[in-house]
Amino acid sequence: MRKNPKTRWLAISSMSLLLFFSQPLKAQELQAKVTINRNQIQGTDASLFENLQQTLEQFINERQWTALKFQKKERIVCNFNITVTKYDPSSNTFTCTALIQANRPVFNSAYTTMLYNNQDGDFNFEFAQFDQLIFNEENIDNQLTALIAYYAYLIIGLDLDSFSPMGGEDILQRCMNLTNNAQNLNFTGWKAFDNSKNRFAIINDYLDGAMRPFRQLQYEYYRNGLDEMANNAERGRNNITAALEKNLKKAHEDRPLSMLPQIWTDFKKDELANIYKGKGTQKEKETVYSILFSINASQNNTWEKIKQ
Repeated sequence: MRKNPKTRWLAISSMSLLLFFSQPLKAQELQAKVTINRNQIQGTDASLFENLQQTLEQFINERQWTALKFQKKERIVCNFNITVTKYDPSSNTFTCTALIQANRPVFNSAYTTMLYNNQDGDFNFEFAQFDQLIFNEENIDNQLTALIAYYAYLIIGLDLDSFSPMGGEDILQRCMNLTNNAQNLNFTGWKAFDNSKNRFAIINDYLDGAMRPFRQLQYEYYRNGLDEMANNAERGRNNITAALEKNLKKAHEDRPLSMLPQIWTDFKKDELANIYKGKGTQKEKETVYSILFSINASQNNTWEKIKQ
């Protein structure tokens, strides 16, 4: 698991002597695909958007965001789907929305599960063609690099939470520090209390002590639930039921205004329905249905499938 440092062994031949030694493995954490949708923009050379896409992918994938050691096969697969709604060439300003997604493999299976999926409606920034992206964590002075760093830390932190209880604490705290340092940027999305789903609200809720059960849910659901289902489907499902009762329900009750449980159930709805449809006791199904409906009634058509 990623929480344990990994070493690799390299063999080097010198004259007739074969030496073996261990060397720390340092690799980037993210494997991101960036998509730029420019259909709403007319009259601007496509090369600008192509350069933006290539620059962002290079910046995300070639940077080592933490001191953690990842093998290449462990890199977190994620997507940045950016839709440009307005472009001002006089100021190089892009007005965008972005759908940010991250995935996690499930142990001993070919199945990949969604770790994060949420829309950022304030993904606005300045970029000129052939700009070089430079990021300094101690001096947040560029909106575009701040946006990418925010989601890099958030995704890595959530991934670590899914492999060990509260495992992403340090990385999520770095995300919070970045958010605080970005307050001086002249762009929306960073301010406290402006919006219950903006970047500040998301990371602030993850680190709120009252939302600790939601953080614990990430480990219980993925590591003790989905990862276990490959070995014992019933035991894995029972662990997921317990996690929903103990952690998701409590987080919603303790912080009813937090959007995290609703966001999570929005992108987990089909997976949850598949876990319970035609499986489990009727009591278990009713319990899960009641929890999910109380959090996100708008997805009731999907929750009804749980009771089948």
